Amino acid sequence: MNRVALVSGAGRGIGRAIALRLARDGADVAVNYRRDAESAADVVREIEGMGRRAKAYAASVDRFEECEAMVQAVVADFGGIGILVNNAGIASRGQTVADTDPGEFERVMRTHAFAPHYLSKLVLPSMRAQAAEGGRGDIVMISSVATLYHAAHGAPYSMGKAAAEALALVLSKEERANGIRVNIVAPGLTVTDMGERLARATRGVADIHDLAASSPFGRVSTPEDVAAAVAFFVSADADYVTGQKINLHGGG
Repeated sequence: MNRVALVSGAGRGIGRAIALRLARDGADVAVNYRRDAESAADVVREIEGMGRRAKAYAASVDRFEECEAMVQAVVADFGGIGILVNNAGIASRGQTVADTDPGEFERVMRTHAFAPHYLSKLVLPSMRAQAAEGGRGDIVMISSVATLYHAAHGAPYSMGKAAAEALALVLSKEERANGIRVNIVAPGLTVTDMGERLARATRGVADIHDLAASSPFGRVSTPEDVAAAVAFFVSADADYVTGQKINLHGGG
């Protein structure tokens, strides 16, 4: 592969799995994190152990100025960015629209809708330049199957993820002529810290793995499942694929 990837929210969970998978496939990785510097440093060490370059970058991706500084630093350190995975996310609190706090709504929307827009905008010059020299650019949005169901008690989250998907579809049309592919991976309930909390709150189970028997294929989705879908989208096997979405929920 021999490309440079920037993965937001890469210190833990799905983002960590994506960063490690891309490194195994031959990418150097910029590991974005917001607070957990220790976890991000662990990811960097694992990637370096594979013989790839990696560096951690602290930035709240819902702030344009922090995104701008991070992208500038990554380009200076690695020479460019060929892959962007917009993964950073937070959960909403499960309130009805009538009871949702405006501050919570803004935080969730800024993380899921504003941040991907900021980062995509900022990496485009680097991706366009690489594509002009015979390379390619890839942007992958990590969405959610929440956009299939739009269930009650989750308006901020569903709205944020729907906005990210809309951004991906618009970008796929705008940037196709520039050699940039834009695609979407939408996981269902996944074995992460956030997934554990959601399982307790929505399914009433103490251990997310208790849901395995009632899940497709007898198990709950893992971060590695999500990473595999991302790896496909940014690979040579997906050279003719853009504006597409994989709903990663085992068939429903």
